[in-house]
Amino acid sequence: MELKPYLSKKRAIVDQALRGIFPVIPKGPAADVVKAMAYSLFAGGKRLRPILCIAGAEAVGGKGTSVLPVACALELIHTYSLIHDDLPVMDNDDLRRGKPTNHKVFGEAVALLAGDGLLTEAFRLMGGSMMAESVEAPSLLRVIRLVAEAAGYEGMIGGQVVDIQSEGKQVEPGIVEFIHTRKTGALISASVASGAILGGGRDEEVEAITLYGRRIGLAFQVADDILDIEGDSKTLGKRVGVDAGKRKITYPSVVGLASSKEIQKDLAEQAVGALKGFDEKAEPLRKLAVYIIERKR
Repeated sequence: MELKPYLSKKRAIVDQALRGIFPVIPKGPAADVVKAMAYSLFAGGKRLRPILCIAGAEAVGGKGTSVLPVACALELIHTYSLIHDDLPVMDNDDLRRGKPTNHKVFGEAVALLAGDGLLTEAFRLMGGSMMAESVEAPSLLRVIRLVAEAAGYEGMIGGQVVDIQSEGKQVEPGIVEFIHTRKTGALISASVASGAILGGGRDEEVEAITLYGRRIGLAFQVADDILDIEGDSKTLGKRVGVDAGKRKITYPSVVGLASSKEIQKDLAEQAVGALKGFDEKAEPLRKLAVYIIERKR
């Protein structure tokens, strides 16, 4: 299978679903925060996490369309994290996906609340009637708990805290792995595992796909570290060289650029290896593992 047409098709499906479920911008005093939420959500993006959710469901024989509310919720959580990450109190970035960051357009307070709004809306979507009518309650509750853990202090938030606290310090490789597997990897792993659970995967299938997700989640952030050194700011839609300028803890800063490239390659191979028991329905996941380390943005 060719990955590019697959990604294009699934991205269009996700975008259409997001347009269908996202709140209509209201009239009145609360309109600004919804505008800010929509500004970042529809600013572009790869839609990788919802696509992984769909691909995870399809890999175990489920229907990708049946997981769309959860897939969209994952994109809302990811977008909220980017809005907060760009704030002056965090990374203080001016550009995201080639456009002014949320706080540059709407102000810091509204941007902060827009992120909060997206996070809250994500859990409303996952617990809404669309999923409750199509998935058994235990599976849905399992997924909601999994996503909450990935987004919370045990996952994304915990990784972000350690990332901030480690800036400018010398750390062991284990710390950078801790940061990356939580700050970025946790939500990516939860995305593909959620799809497998909602798609009706057997326990051993969900376990294998979860391992796959952990490997590509870490590989994705290692690739981001490398792109911050070798990438093109126009292609990336954001500044490069930021990590070094802020003395952030990254794989290249701890183990070197050459070793980082070997690590990401090994992680992608391990991810593909985790899928050895799956048939051709898991081919998109295999292709995505390679795409993650070869992408230019």
